[in-house]
Amino acid sequence: MEELFSLKYKDEVEKLKDEDNFESLGDERYINHEDFEARLYWAFCRSSGSVEAQIQDEHPLVSIMAFNHSKLGALKRFTLLHKDVVGDDELRKKIRNRSRMLFRDLVDNDFSELNKVLELVPMYIDVAVDQLINGRKWNEIVADPIEATEFLKTAKDYIDESFLEAFYLKLQDFEEFELDDMKSFLEELLEKKEQVSKLILEYYAEKVEEWLEDSGLHILQQKRIEQLSKKLLT
Repeated sequence: MEELFSLKYKDEVEKLKDEDNFESLGDERYINHEDFEARLYWAFCRSSGSVEAQIQDEHPLVSIMAFNHSKLGALKRFTLLHKDVVGDDELRKKIRNRSRMLFRDLVDNDFSELNKVLELVPMYIDVAVDQLINGRKWNEIVADPIEATEFLKTAKDYIDESFLEAFYLKLQDFEEFELDDMKSFLEELLEKKEQVSKLILEYYAEKVEEWLEDSGLHILQQKRIEQLSKKLLT
């Protein structure tokens, strides 16, 4: 992105850097500057990240620079991004690297914000799927079953063996579950059953069966869990 601007404002900004209130002075001078190159350079230089007004700039290149240098979350950034950037393939290339990083973080979470972002920018579904399959595999945050269902609907054209292998890693792992954990999980899932994909329900039913085989539970306890699990598929 640095190739997008000239450096005619560099000396001015450098002089401000010695001031204690560097950013507030820069904001006052450059955020609404009449020359878009001044606004562009300030979006690049602002040390604590660009602010909302910069992402909302009327010039798409300023918006792009601010988007890339912001510390705001993905949903906020895409909400504020200039409409011309969203609709133009060439302009979107200028936020490609930052977008990939943002979608990596979105996929690492419970899918709720991911789905909201994809509603705004559905053309990024391929980036989301790529990060699901090829991004880091952290399972610290489990995908909400309803949100996971919504993501499946959005990504329906991308579902294959590689997709499902990665997708299942985002679902709840039962390895550390005790009896009460499993019972609570299934009861809560059954409450949401009508809003959850059959694919997810079938996966959980299969994993419950595997869990039961290794559980060492009394037969009556096993039957109770089996009854709950069967309800997922009926």
